Amino acid sequence: MAPPAPPPSRIFAELDPTPSPVSEGRVGLPVLPEREVHVSGSAELSARPDRARVSLRLGSRKEAAAAARSSVSRRLQYIAHTARLRGVPEENMTVTEDFSKVENTYQMEAEVCIIFSDFGKMQNICNLLIEKLGTSVTISPPHFYHTPEAIDTLRRQVCVTAVGNTRRKAQEVCRLFGQALGKPLLIKEEETKEWGGHIDSQLSHSADSQTLQERIQNATAYASCRVFAVFEIKGKENRRNKLL
Repeated sequence: MAPPAPPPSRIFAELDPTPSPVSEGRVGLPVLPEREVHVSGSAELSARPDRARVSLRLGSRKEAAAAARSSVSRRLQYIAHTARLRGVPEENMTVTEDFSKVENTYQMEAEVCIIFSDFGKMQNICNLLIEKLGTSVTISPPHFYHTPEAIDTLRRQVCVTAVGNTRRKAQEVCRLFGQALGKPLLIKEEETKEWGGHIDSQLSHSADSQTLQERIQNATAYASCRVFAVFEIKGKENRRNKLL
């Protein structure tokens, strides 16, 4: 049985032919066609989530309606005061309340959703609320996600990085042949990919047993980009500095 054929080699750069000679019967200098180097390059980058959403649930069930409302209201005020005191903007806090009558009692339930951009501050606030309020408040594990602006930044950065890597590869090829790299004549995006991460509208399905760092890692977004570029070749590389 014949051995399998080797995989085809990949061309990552290609130099155009050297200038053609003078045509027969023509007087003058040789025709110098535009000389180019064709190169492909890629890049892969990642971005950690830039936001976290934490939900706090609390409730009270009393025989008197006023007592149920008052119990929840005091804790809501303490949560809001604690968050504001540590720099959380008012617009980053959302409170929803639900009041109902259950048999001969009144039940008051509330949920506070807080958006954090500083994860260290988030941990400090949650730890303090657990210490002060104990089991009277239930704090959900944080849901990490990316804002649309963060994803757009990642997309731009990976494309710019891919172009930079491609240019450096072209410079290496030209240097190998003793040529000098000129201006770009064509830069074309061939393929982009994105995977991982969460956006604001997605829900986290992470297990409650995961650590904070594991949750951040699971929400990290990745992007890759491959570009094709054509650069002008200016001529022989200036080696005067190398000879000094």
